[in-house]
Amino acid sequence: MSKPVTIDTITTRLEEIETSQNVVILYACESGSRAWGFPSANSDYDVRFLYLRPVEWYLSIEDKRDVIEYPIDDRLDITGWDLRKALRLLRKSNPPLLEWLGSPIVYREKYSITGKMREVAKNHYSPLTYFHHYLNTALNHFHEARNGNEISIKEYFYTLRTILAVQWIEAGFGLVPTEFGILLERMVSAPILKDEIQNLMALKKTGTEADGISLIPAINEFIESELARLENKQPAYKNDVAPFETLDAIFRGALSEVWNDSPA
Repeated sequence: MSKPVTIDTITTRLEEIETSQNVVILYACESGSRAWGFPSANSDYDVRFLYLRPVEWYLSIEDKRDVIEYPIDDRLDITGWDLRKALRLLRKSNPPLLEWLGSPIVYREKYSITGKMREVAKNHYSPLTYFHHYLNTALNHFHEARNGNEISIKEYFYTLRTILAVQWIEAGFGLVPTEFGILLERMVSAPILKDEIQNLMALKKTGTEADGISLIPAINEFIESELARLENKQPAYKNDVAPFETLDAIFRGALSEVWNDSPA
């Protein structure tokens, strides 16, 4: 039987990683279903973190690995990205990274760096990247997960969340919130559909990740009609890409702030 995962478990693991990898973890959060707000009873803890290495590590012509990851251990799935990698992805409006920065479950946030990253994300945003990411995710989850008239509850929610995210972008509301509840409240007004989704959320929280369910007419009709509408849409969005100078300043400032040794 797996050991229970607690805040102390996660905090201790982060400290062990800092020591063994010689890094400073700037930010750590929950991602996936727990951050979205619809975990199952046996959902893993998907901990994601951003880290910084000593200045000397970056002063090299050698290409070095910029990810720290471990096998899932006792329901703890933990992965980190180097800050330089994260800033490059921030420039591309990488949806998973922006979901991490918007997670409602934060295990650690040190220094001013992630606040500056959120500000860049808010001011330099690529709705086209978001649109295609979430639409493709919805299409893949729904069509590949169905088995006749049944689907796993987990895949049902992945599909619903990504469709509502696309609608959020279409509405021009800016960065997509990480929490499903915000999307549901803002984007779904039909009472029957909202009730069915809320009932499904309650069912998911008491079940397991593998639980399946018969397709629910109100939810299924919504998904089918939205995917048909969106699949061939060619949106014309204006993207705003963050200047390299802005991101370079954040990176250099991070090295100075963390190591108190401003690079030349």
